[in-house]
Amino acid sequence: MDKTIFIGGGGADYGIAQGLSLKYANRHGLIAGATGTGKTVTLQILAEGFSSAGVPVFLSDVKGDLSGLAASGSADFKLHDAFTKRATQIGFADYRYEAFPVTFWDLFGEQGHPVRTTVAEMGPLLLSRLMSLSEAQEGIMNIAFRVADEEGMPLLDLKDLQALLVWVGENRDTLSLRYGNVSPQSVGAIQRQLLVLENQGATQFFGEPALDLADLMQTGPDGRGRINILAADKLMGAPRLYATFLLWLLSELFETLPEVGDPDKPKLVFFFDEAHLLFDDAPDALVDKVEQVARLIRSKGVGVYFITQNPDDVPEDILGQLGNRVQHALRAFTARDQKALKRAAETYRPNPRFDTADAIRDVGTGEAVTSMLEAKGAPGVVERTLIRPPSSKLGPVDAITRVGVIATSPVAGKYEEILDRKSAYEILAERAALAAAEAEQAELAETQAEDQDAAADREFTAARRYSGKRVSPSTARRAEDAGLGASISQALTNAVVKELKGTTGRRIVRGILGGLFKGR
Repeated sequence: MDKTIFIGGGGADYGIAQGLSLKYANRHGLIAGATGTGKTVTLQILAEGFSSAGVPVFLSDVKGDLSGLAASGSADFKLHDAFTKRATQIGFADYRYEAFPVTFWDLFGEQGHPVRTTVAEMGPLLLSRLMSLSEAQEGIMNIAFRVADEEGMPLLDLKDLQALLVWVGENRDTLSLRYGNVSPQSVGAIQRQLLVLENQGATQFFGEPALDLADLMQTGPDGRGRINILAADKLMGAPRLYATFLLWLLSELFETLPEVGDPDKPKLVFFFDEAHLLFDDAPDALVDKVEQVARLIRSKGVGVYFITQNPDDVPEDILGQLGNRVQHALRAFTARDQKALKRAAETYRPNPRFDTADAIRDVGTGEAVTSMLEAKGAPGVVERTLIRPPSSKLGPVDAITRVGVIATSPVAGKYEEILDRKSAYEILAERAALAAAEAEQAELAETQAEDQDAAADREFTAARRYSGKRVSPSTARRAEDAGLGASISQALTNAVVKELKGTTGRRIVRGILGGLFKGR
């Protein structure tokens, strides 16, 4: 028999016990329901179950409540009696309080280990989505990334991208001939959006050391999977950054992990809370990308679970791939709500004992309508389920406990210090400094030559005054005709050489070589 994660069950008015088969846990899932119906607790008990089975978990803590996974529940807790009564009612004989191995992460580095990635790893598509760029502006982003690759300029942090865009704007005429139109207005618009990202704290997110995905897939000394908790309460103030980061992480897992087929249990389970933020105003190309990743990443051993208020928040093509479902109550106050409720009910395999739509509307807090994949991946009959109580602490841990967990985690000290190695910003700065130095040397040489010309003129004037003689033009011509001077060709040569030594000559040479100075 396949190992399962116990979710809940029984009682006189409920069906058989419900469990999530680890063999089909990488077939993805959905946790849905209105605010206050118990989605967070369901996410918590699923994380506990996966961890106990040796499966690492990554989840985002939007409200701060899930940090309680790092601490054990307590008999002194005011809901202790209700929890033990629920455990007895549903036949959860193994119920006990315990803490779980947790690693805290935070994009801002305040409530966990810093999470960073490089601009190059994020790529032009996700960055354009993050900044809501137009099609033309996205095209310029692609040009910038292409130039960075060809010129060997690593894009690591925001200042790298900002410096490169300045260079693209200055060389737009040349780049437009090769890649297409580069308008200064579009470059300026991208720079303004990068400034917005800076104000939202993205400067701390882009850089090195970048997140090593292997650090998200660790197990504890006792074999339990580590639960990676991303502090997202502050991050939700920049919802597009939140959604783009999670999508980037999902894409990196897809591109990095090897194919494993259908393992006995997942290698990692990824919970995407507030999933509607991923799809709000998303272009079709991005939705298609998410659908592709969701469809194919299961073969990499990764299960993806979307948490949202209404199943309608998830596009239909993606919703059809979510085989394991926990549906908490949906409220139907309007005609639109009634239609959404009916659509949600139609996605379940019906149970002759009750009407699914009525059950979704009527279940209380801590209850849900559930359907899990059974043998050969077939969807199970929908059941009304009492959700099991959590073993870890319900609610957030205190600041002292969080600091202690961060200090003793396996990655303590690995990401705290920022690295700033040579990249596009430094390379372009060196080129600018070199060009400035060469221009300064050229200007100095010109000044020295002008001084020498002036000195020669003064010497000539002084010598003429000293001799007291003046040669008339007619005398000079007669001397030249008589062979007393240089030949005509020699005279022309001397004149050209003298002119090149002068100011005009140096301007001609600088005009020829100026392109090289600029190119540097």
